[in-house]
Amino acid sequence: MAAAKKVADDAKAAQQKEVNKLRAVQNKLAAELAKAKNFRVTLEQQRQLALLEESNAVTATKTPNQFKVWPNKGFTGRSTIRSTEAIRIKAVAFAKKQVLARKPYIWGAQGPNAFDCSGLVYAAYKDAGLGYPAWGRLNAALYFVATKRVPFSELVPGDLLFYSYDGSVQNIHHITIYAGNGMMWEANSRKVGLIYSNMYSIKGLMPSGGRV
Repeated sequence: MAAAKKVADDAKAAQQKEVNKLRAVQNKLAAELAKAKNFRVTLEQQRQLALLEESNAVTATKTPNQFKVWPNKGFTGRSTIRSTEAIRIKAVAFAKKQVLARKPYIWGAQGPNAFDCSGLVYAAYKDAGLGYPAWGRLNAALYFVATKRVPFSELVPGDLLFYSYDGSVQNIHHITIYAGNGMMWEANSRKVGLIYSNMYSIKGLMPSGGRV
């Protein structure tokens, strides 16, 4: 019994070590992103960010008593925006089209045949006309850093909604596109797929709003 527990504890410790390495990559990129005008993430960094987003999402499904508000917002985000109303409307239309086409959810996917949550956001705004250096493939936490904070009273279709099970930026585990009237377009999970849903449907969590 004791031997089995040690094996389980060692496996858990090894997994946490890997998560800590991924968080270090994300934190370093977040600090760079907060200062940089031109910012590019390598393919290997994209892979690492996707792995951390996946890990956060899995942890979120197992975490009881999740924070309903954000006690620690950490990075404040950008002071300016890059999108126009026309760009945001086009991004919403793209997300809606993918949901209605019943595209599947696959970790790390950014289209055209499948998406994960941040991949759908990336593809929607890329289709709407944003490209490097204004727009690149990040994970949900780094998109938080790369967008301007928006209070709920000022949300408009195309704004992004961020979800964190513990109220911290580093553990943001989900991102969606606001559709208006309290609804959103999202790549939810492997089981659920891409859907149109209520913005409070993620375990009742209070999201944080951001504008591209």
